[in-house]
Amino acid sequence: MADRLNVFLVLLFLFDLVLYADIVGLSVKEGDSVTLHTYVETKQQEDIKWYFNDIRIAEISGDLSDICTDVQCEDGDERFRDRLMLDHQTGSLTITNTRNTDSGVYELKLISSSSISEKIFSVTVYGVPATETDQTSVNEGESVTLDSGVVRNPNDVMMWYFNDILIAEITRYQTKLCEDEQCKERFRHRVEVNYLTGSLIITNTRNTDSGEYKLKISSGLRRISSAVSVKRFGVTVNSGLSSGAVAEIVVVVFCLLLLLL
Repeated sequence: MADRLNVFLVLLFLFDLVLYADIVGLSVKEGDSVTLHTYVETKQQEDIKWYFNDIRIAEISGDLSDICTDVQCEDGDERFRDRLMLDHQTGSLTITNTRNTDSGVYELKLISSSSISEKIFSVTVYGVPATETDQTSVNEGESVTLDSGVVRNPNDVMMWYFNDILIAEITRYQTKLCEDEQCKERFRHRVEVNYLTGSLIITNTRNTDSGEYKLKISSGLRRISSAVSVKRFGVTVNSGLSSGAVAEIVVVVFCLLLLLL
């Protein structure tokens, strides 16, 4: 019995090696382009299909009668709009102006008259150093929006943090706002999110809202653990009167002058 178990474990190990042997790892700096090569010719294939997180993002047929990228494909979404290029001779896929959220597993399916083969690419897009953040300044009492810079993918999980306090979480089916006691104490009824983009909105800002905000996006991947991208925002809430309060004071002063005249 033990011998059979050992044989089974060896076979399982070999199966894993075969399964992941064809994974091509690529790394690219955010903003640069990356090309996923097929190393075939389109005319030798009936179809070449590209998938990201099981969503078909590009397709090209051997006779070039069927070509689509991103939103042109039935399954496509807004994630790669105007950033995908297909080589008509090879079917290789180029992603331009890469973003952190492009990190993940890309699957290539080569379909010929006699067979279907697959190839897996693991792409990592590394961003700017953590010391570089998007800086935003706002007057106390005004609202501020921290833009995610993406169109939210339904399969992604987006989490917003302030000084390591979780203040918002967006999943496929629901949005949670300030469920932590520390968050409720600091941001009660003052936090909103844009469900389409995941951007964070803080209303009626206070001095204590100044600090670092962090957006973490986890992309659900098919065969390996989720890829995580992080974006940081530095917010400064200036003391003093907001523009709205100044406008109210101007109106009051003007009315008083009218009464005195």
